Amino acid sequence: MNSPLHLLLNTSPEQTARLEALQLAFAEVCNALAPLVQQTRCWNRVTLHHIAYHDLRQRFPQIGSQMVCNAIYSVSRTCRVVLQHPDSPFNVARYPERPLPLLQFLPSAPVYFDRHTLSLKDGLLSMYTLDGRMRFQLSLKAEDELRFHQERLREIVLARTPQGYQLSFCLVMAEEDEERPADLAAEMPEYVLVHSADPEVAPAGLS
Repeated sequence: MNSPLHLLLNTSPEQTARLEALQLAFAEVCNALAPLVQQTRCWNRVTLHHIAYHDLRQRFPQIGSQMVCNAIYSVSRTCRVVLQHPDSPFNVARYPERPLPLLQFLPSAPVYFDRHTLSLKDGLLSMYTLDGRMRFQLSLKAEDELRFHQERLREIVLARTPQGYQLSFCLVMAEEDEERPADLAAEMPEYVLVHSADPEVAPAGLS
């Protein structure tokens, strides 16, 4: 897989506050969904959507419908790492008899965007927030702009770094398998606490 394209956002204090509010709300939706995963032992994105979408929309009316979908994607993706990563102490294949742990998404958890909630055209970035669209003017290198034309966009992730908020675009070549579980090779997430239901397994933050 090609390396992600990282773009640091030059935000004003007011814009930073809006992104913080979005990040907190996104984590709240993820945490509302996590107990359902634990109870049903289901983290398939499509199935979770059918089970939980309407309830989440009612519980979190301030979150746009597409961002609820993205939160479901985030939980599904994170569960694949925590519960299926070969190095995870919570790997369900190794310990099928154990009850599933409860995932707790920290306020630092990333926010996932898609083409409905973020657009980039002619250097103008437009992204969803809780109180309307936020826009940034970006100066892309020629080689980076070429990647958007030659490769397929798989993920857009907003995360806070020591330098400020950063967008990461995961771009892949068109021939790469859409369903390839690339996230199973990813590092274990630092933004999740895993509370085991097994008394012999201590709660853990995976890093």
